[in-house]
Amino acid sequence: MWVDEEERELLIQGWNLTPEKRTRLSETEWVPGHTTGIPDGENVARIPTRMIPILRRACDDAERAGLC
Repeated sequence: MWVDEEERELLIQGWNLTPEKRTRLSETEWVPGHTTGIPDGENVARIPTRMIPILRRACDDAERAGLC
């Protein structure tokens, strides 16, 4: 997990999706009224729940840096 202050983004390293999980996600409507699946130009990384504290710290760091 990294904070890219220049681009104002959080960068998350994770595992690639399995073909089965990618298929399941491609059939899911995440927000009512939006298309299903993963939009072109986007990707999904699997993040283990043990990384929640790291994610929180990165979000706090981004907020302290005034990136939000």
